[in-house]
Amino acid sequence: MINNKTFLLPSIAGIGLLALSVHAGAAQEVRIATHVSAESPLAKQVEMFAEKIEERLPGQFTFELYPNGQLGKESALIDNLQLDTIEMVNVASGVLKVDDKLGFFDLPWLFQDRENVQQAMAAGLEDALVETVEDSMSAKVVGIYENGFRHIINSSHPIEAPDDLEGMKIRISGGDFRQQIFASLGAVPAKIAWGETFTAMQTGVVDGAEAATYGFYGQKMYEVQDYLSMTRHVYTPSFLLASPGFWDSLSEEQQTAFIEVANEMRDEAYAQAAEIEQSNLEAMRSSLEINEVDLAPFRDSVQSVYDDYVNRYGDDWLDIVRQTAESS
Repeated sequence: MINNKTFLLPSIAGIGLLALSVHAGAAQEVRIATHVSAESPLAKQVEMFAEKIEERLPGQFTFELYPNGQLGKESALIDNLQLDTIEMVNVASGVLKVDDKLGFFDLPWLFQDRENVQQAMAAGLEDALVETVEDSMSAKVVGIYENGFRHIINSSHPIEAPDDLEGMKIRISGGDFRQQIFASLGAVPAKIAWGETFTAMQTGVVDGAEAATYGFYGQKMYEVQDYLSMTRHVYTPSFLLASPGFWDSLSEEQQTAFIEVANEMRDEAYAQAAEIEQSNLEAMRSSLEINEVDLAPFRDSVQSVYDDYVNRYGDDWLDIVRQTAESS
């Protein structure tokens, strides 16, 4: 039974702990951290998971949720999880670095839309991801959800055709394949820390950036940029992970409940991510010119990136995506 559940925002400078607490006798403390804002899909997924576990296993756990990178940047969260110094994390691109094959999610215009993502995941892609991640790092994959589609914000002009990126310096994240996307389109990819990107835009060090809408909105980039083009050039999943020590400490019943809850909330989490994106767009619409993009010419311009990936890692995952896209 849940006796009391509160969200607390302490006044300690720089901390701002978001805590979801359950006051119960022998409740096990579970810290769940993410590197992005409390309004991001990842943080909302953590809240959803914690609430549903409390309903399923009342009084057994006390969840403390740490958004905004309070326990470290994404790479630090992943390292600390594997060292058992934190129980759970919900992260995104950082997981894609544990095995080079996971660069798959940096392939441009891989998915047509969210429906295609969900269909591919259900058709075997999610199982393949779980196996690859668990073989490559010391962690349990509890659930896979959405970080989001990435778009381009800039101060020069709308991005409507591949040529519009020619010569533009764009702040990017991700790995080699992400860099190849922009280089093949004539842009100049720039690796700049996310926290420094607003200033880099403001001072003209970069012309723009690529990210999910919640990143643009949370950093108020609409204040120094004029155009947001819905390029959907990359889709990034989120990974809800448990540390090996924490996972092994759970009873079989608790482990089963964690996996069942994670699976049961999947559709709700995807829908919530879509709602967050739409809400971000509406909030920025008065400050930015937002344009949809015909993606076909862009796809045709980046075939070399696919060829490189297939030569290195094969096309088994690509076949899943293509087959589900053709059948939809």
